[in-house]
Amino acid sequence: MSTYAVHTIKSAGHTALHLLPEKAAWLPAARTLLVADPHFGKAAVFRARGIPVPRGSTGGSLQTLSMLIERLEAQQLVFLGDFMHARESHSEGTLDTLARFRAAHASCAMTLVRGNHDSHAGDPPPTLNISIVDEPFIVGELALKHHPDPEPDHYVLAGHLHPCVRLAAAGDAARLPCFWMGEHVGVLPAFGEFTGMHPVRASAADRIYAVAAERVFALPPAQERAAG
Repeated sequence: MSTYAVHTIKSAGHTALHLLPEKAAWLPAARTLLVADPHFGKAAVFRARGIPVPRGSTGGSLQTLSMLIERLEAQQLVFLGDFMHARESHSEGTLDTLARFRAAHASCAMTLVRGNHDSHAGDPPPTLNISIVDEPFIVGELALKHHPDPEPDHYVLAGHLHPCVRLAAAGDAARLPCFWMGEHVGVLPAFGEFTGMHPVRASAADRIYAVAAERVFALPPAQERAAG
């Protein structure tokens, strides 16, 4: 059974944020699911540019999203930027897969907070019924963004960095996606299956939650300082 971690955002009125092993976050008080950097259609972009990569990454990500929406009974889904990877992502196959996903969850409100890739890829088609906004998108005491820049009056939840942590033991090492929760800004791991990762450089005050084997676990301070 998968396990999640609960992070309390104290600077935002003690807001409880559930950090899920599916690399998503859940705001139970707002019935809102958050995902960052899905980069839908990235594999299609690679194939269009002559790089042979496997198919199915978009479908796999959407299956995970469907499971989360149904399990949590989410009323709102917010994408924290980089919905599609590039112009070539608007392929017939990718758009058909997205359309089936949206139809299956017609009662769930969906919002995209534009990121840097969205400016190049273009907005999702209107038929997907996804609200498109520029950052920040305010939900209660939180500012939902793509770029992890602080806001004066809100705690920020963002993406963009694709954070990971390097853990080493007995001569072996692994890089794991992670949630990087700072004093004023929290960064979600990239949700997309076909995305890169970048090690974080955490301060002693930051909280790092690694994702592995269907669980989310907090790293002790010494490991946090060694992250990256």
